[in-house]
Amino acid sequence: MNKMDENIVKACIDACLQCAAACYHCAGMCLREEDAAHMTRCIRLDLECAELCHTAARWMALGSDGIEDICRLCAQACRACAEECGKHAQAHCRACAQACSACALTCENM
Repeated sequence: MNKMDENIVKACIDACLQCAAACYHCAGMCLREEDAAHMTRCIRLDLECAELCHTAARWMALGSDGIEDICRLCAQACRACAEECGKHAQAHCRACAQACSACALTCENM
């Protein structure tokens, strides 16, 4: 892997880890909402996205085969989570949507 490739992979790992943190934070805050049942889809997508982001980051760090495939799935999860979080006015949902969108773009560039 040349230096440029290493920089691209590192940027994607960083985006995935930042997205996972934002998703976990969003899920935790959604669970504290007065009407948490209203946030069920958001919470589920947050948790699914965070898990895929962690998996993608680990695979990239290991240099595993199939990085393109896991990054494609991660981008899909990020897009779905960003769309759902974008429907909510809470600051944590907005921050999560932004992190998910950035991560999706980075993963798509892999």
